[in-house]
Amino acid sequence: MVLASHVIFTAYGFWLPNDPRGSWSNFVGAWELRRFGPATKTTQRRSLAHERHDRERRLAAKSALKRPAVVFDGHQALGVIRGFQESVTKHRLRVFACSILPEHVHMVIARHRLKVESLVNLLKGAATRRLRDDGLHPFAHEPTSAGRLPKMWTRGEWKVFLDSGRDIVRAIRYVEENPLREGRKAQHWPFVVSFE
Repeated sequence: MVLASHVIFTAYGFWLPNDPRGSWSNFVGAWELRRFGPATKTTQRRSLAHERHDRERRLAAKSALKRPAVVFDGHQALGVIRGFQESVTKHRLRVFACSILPEHVHMVIARHRLKVESLVNLLKGAATRRLRDDGLHPFAHEPTSAGRLPKMWTRGEWKVFLDSGRDIVRAIRYVEENPLREGRKAQHWPFVVSFE
């Protein structure tokens, strides 16, 4: 039985559908990216971030995006956290670990009545609204003709279902250590609860 999920969701432009290391995508929807190759669908359940790859090709594809890739600064990261806090409280989520990195988020979330995909969408939406309302949205200066802001998150998420206490503890440790691996400080957020 699933007890929790380790989820990763990414900001716009972080991991492209045709990343040379592989991706979760089945197709490349943007014409400007298609010239860098088709989707690189993988079924790997481990991180591919440190795999050897053609870094120049990956960066060239990123430079072809319609807008710059989102990289949250400190103020924006705190806005994301405030949005998460609102969603966690409203939907009574139990979050065992959370790391906000400049281009992606790691979380361990307890099983809930809603599917984890829905929970991630709620969290993304709350963070987006908070950044918009605080005037910190990365694309605040680029509203569409309908007055909407371009999406700051990519579609979907990567998830691993955790069905034992040992798996949950391992995932929590991974998420907590993630900022440290990037040379950043440990993160402690008020909505994170301990796993017992």
